[in-house]
Formats: sequence, structure tokens, C-alpha cells
Amino acid sequence: MPRAKAHGNGDLAAAGAGAATTTITTITNRKGEGSRGRSMDCCICGPMAAIYRPPRNTICSPCYEGAKSIIAFLNDDERAAGDGGGGSDGYRGLFKHTNSSTKGMAEVWEQVKEMRDREEEANQRAGFLEQGFGAAWMEGAHTDIAVKPGNGPPIPAHKAILAARSEVFRHMLCSDECKAAPAGDCVSLPELAHDELSLLLAFLYTGTLDAAAAATATEASERRLHALLVAADKYDVPFLGRACETRLAAAVEPGNALRTLEVADRVSSCAALKERAMGVVLEHAEQVVFSDEYHDFAVRNAGLCVEITRALLAKAAGAKRVCTEKSEDVYR
Repeated sequence: MPRAKAHGNGDLAAAGAGAATTTITTITNRKGEGSRGRSMDCCICGPMAAIYRPPRNTICSPCYEGAKSIIAFLNDDERAAGDGGGGSDGYRGLFKHTNSSTKGMAEVWEQVKEMRDREEEANQRAGFLEQGFGAAWMEGAHTDIAVKPGNGPPIPAHKAILAARSEVFRHMLCSDECKAAPAGDCVSLPELAHDELSLLLAFLYTGTLDAAAAATATEASERRLHALLVAADKYDVPFLGRACETRLAAAVEPGNALRTLEVADRVSSCAALKERAMGVVLEHAEQVVFSDEYHDFAVRNAGLCVEITRALLAKAAGAKRVCTEKSEDVYR
């Protein structure tokens, strides 16, 4: 597509006179202009030095679309904030500037700087809280309750932190009528091993997963993540559940797909993780179904085996239908 350009007093500009030259932004997307339509003389991403560029503002299609997307994103954020949704507080709208690329992008840049400042402030605040709470737990300063795991010695903690992080813990610690109310300043979580309980408490204090739990290269670390995922659902710590689910979903492979599918099926909020694990099972069905692990899995999870069988049959039927349609097209 040829470039569109408009110039005012072009002769004076060409002659080097001091008269102002009126330019408009042109959008280029011609063949042979580089990767994904980028223009060599784009005033934003082009490598050409400004002194050698034509006397006009030229923007390639990727930069133009990117600018539009950024403005639209911030406008949507502003609308969400205005409706009481999840938008960022304090953002100024760009509605009256969307038709002016120069003024609109200047406003976008100001908002990006504000977002960066807020991010730095939030990181500093999170670091301050993490360091303080983490140190209080690690040093055992003024602890007032002991949390007993299924094996090993109890771990000292603070009632206030447990109650603030989990609604379940709050009821356990505050309700005299609750059957699970702790006696003698001790609460028992028998389903967790000592190392798993330690990771759970560390997360409640710092909001981060320990490196031993974040790594999923070994079965031991995978087991810890599974235990933390179930504990997050049981004790109502959704932030921990999302952190575990993200790491498990990124590490799903044929060798651990059945274990991940089994634990995801136990947690109602892990539909995405279950879908991811099921997809890996279907993609590598022969390797998974004929593995030694599948027999024990089938004994424990008859319902999941039914789901796998139905999904495999549906996949096979879909593949057969596609082949039939292609054959009919060939004969036509």
C-alpha cells in the first residue's frame, strides 16, 4: 500500500527555511519492510537515524496497533474502576484523547510511569511485611501457639497471623463451641508432614513459596506441592492454592500427569489444573495408560478412569469424523 503523506510549505522545508512544516503521521505496511510489517524509517522502532529519515512522521503497523491496544487497555481499566470493578484506583481516563495520537500517547506514558511507581511502592511494602513477619516466625519471637503436624515436633506460631490468613484457623482459634478448638495452646494438622507444615506456615507469614516447594523436579517437591494445594483448599487460603496450581500446571508431563490429575480432582477450585492434566493424559494416552502407575491409579480413581475413557473415545470419534470429511472432499 503506498504511503500517504501531507505537507504544508513543503518547498520552504526543502529549502531549509525556518518556516514550520505541518506533518501528519503515516502508517506503512508494505511488503519487504522487514519483520511483521516493520518499516525501516518508523519513527518509533526503525533503526534508521533520525537525520536520514524523510521529513514526516512514519509509524509502522505493529507500532500503530500496539499504541491502540495500550490506549484501549487503559480505557478498559478506567471503565472497570468507574464501575467499581477491578480497575486500578486513581487512573485518569483517556476517552477524550483517543482521537489524538500525540496527546493520547503522552497521557499513556504518564499513566505507565504512575503504574511503575505504584509497582515499586507495592514491592517495597511487600518486602517490608515479608521481612518482618518472616523474621518473627523464624526467630520464634513471642509465639503463643504450637501447630502439631502428623509427624515430628510441633512448630511454634502466632495466633494472630493464623487467624488473619485463614478463616478456618480463625474459627478454630476463636470459637469455644467448635469441636476442633485447640486445647492447651496447641492445634493439630495431622494430614501434613513436618516439612509440609513448615512450608505452609512459611507461606502464611511471607506470602511466598519456599524454593524447596517451588521446584517440581523431584517427586518429593511435587508431593509437597500436592499437600499444600489440598491444605490451601481445606483451610481456605486461595492465594496459596493459586501459587501451587500455577507451578503444578507448568510442570505437567506424561510422567506425573496421573498424580496431578488425581490431586486436582480432589480440589474443587482446580478445574484448570485438572483440564491441563487431562489434556496431557489424552495426548500421551498410550504411554500413560500402559504405565505401571496406571493400575494403582485406576483402583483408587474409578471415576477418573471413566472420564479418561470417555474423553479418549470422543477424541477418536472426532479424529475419525475429520478423516471422513477429508476423504469426501478428495472424492468431490
